[in-house]
Amino acid sequence: MPKFFINNNQIQDDNIILIGEDVKHIKNVLRMKENEEILICNIDTCENYKCIISLFENESIKCKILSKESYNTEPNIQITIFQGLPKAEKMEFIIQKCTEIGASEFVPVIMNRCIVKIDNKNENKKIDRWQKIAESAAKQSGRSAIPKVENVINFQKLCQLVEKYDIVLVAYEKEIENTLKNEISKLNKNNLKIGLVIGPEGGIEEEEVNKLKQTGAKIITLGKRILRTETASIYLSSILIYELD
Repeated sequence: MPKFFINNNQIQDDNIILIGEDVKHIKNVLRMKENEEILICNIDTCENYKCIISLFENESIKCKILSKESYNTEPNIQITIFQGLPKAEKMEFIIQKCTEIGASEFVPVIMNRCIVKIDNKNENKKIDRWQKIAESAAKQSGRSAIPKVENVINFQKLCQLVEKYDIVLVAYEKEIENTLKNEISKLNKNNLKIGLVIGPEGGIEEEEVNKLKQTGAKIITLGKRILRTETASIYLSSILIYELD
């Protein structure tokens, strides 16, 4: 059953009003008709509704609420991925797959070894595109919330944000002792706010690792093999959701 996201403003008594791209998708792509059922999630409350399409209008679709669904597909932990800015197609892949896994937020970070440069003129376009990818992946995977894609930050800002998390894990290929398993064993499983720092294609410089360590971040190894930047994000997210959710 198709799923769509709305906010509080789109709920009117026992009806939900769909607007914008959702209208085009239902009419032109799904070619749905009146009396067909859809799922709608309120991103302000994470509540899910089973609805029936009751009326097509030029720029909106009216849906009648049949029932409120009790399930919530969101994990018990919040994962923010601080991703060293990679090439465009890799960032899109990371956002898509980690959204499906259960990540809550993506923050692109400019690090010393980043190849990609984004100027102010193109940043908003990039963020909008990445946000749409997150929304599409959330719909496809039946999420009850859409992960937020934040604006690009510099490394100094990243260091300032570490203290806002229960734990920040930094994947570093030169770390050989401290493992992900070791850090997970120290955590409880209730409502954790976790940050993951992943380097760009060229990895994280030792100076950056040391600065993160000074702020309280935990430097970990991901094993004997060096993973691609897009693999590391998926690998870490998957293990944390499996162990802590």
